[in-house]
Amino acid sequence: MANPNYRIVIPTSAKPFISLAESVYKKHLAVGAQSPLSSLVKNSWETNGPKIAEALLLHNQAEELKRQSENLNKQRDLLLFEVKESVKASRDVLLGIYRENPRELGEWGFEVNSSSAGKQSATEGKAE
Repeated sequence: MANPNYRIVIPTSAKPFISLAESVYKKHLAVGAQSPLSSLVKNSWETNGPKIAEALLLHNQAEELKRQSENLNKQRDLLLFEVKESVKASRDVLLGIYRENPRELGEWGFEVNSSSAGKQSATEGKAE
């Protein structure tokens, strides 16, 4: 006797879902008027089927933009690596100059937090 418990998987990720939708729609079109899916009124394939191609196009565009974004972020990070070292070195020099009043670094654009509760020094975070 056959197992009556079946699980029919509908993918949640966009690309596999679009592939499944394409398969169902192509089969529906191939069967034609005799397709059991012709009985769908509210969610008809005649209405929703043509949307698959546009969804695939948008998905592919989004994936390409994602790749471009990752590449641009890598390029940015390479540029900022040495800039970060300049900022940290500048902080260190300015802390030497304004040792008595580290709040002066705020005039240079640094965020200066003073905390007597935690007794943090103005140089904390220097090892970044």
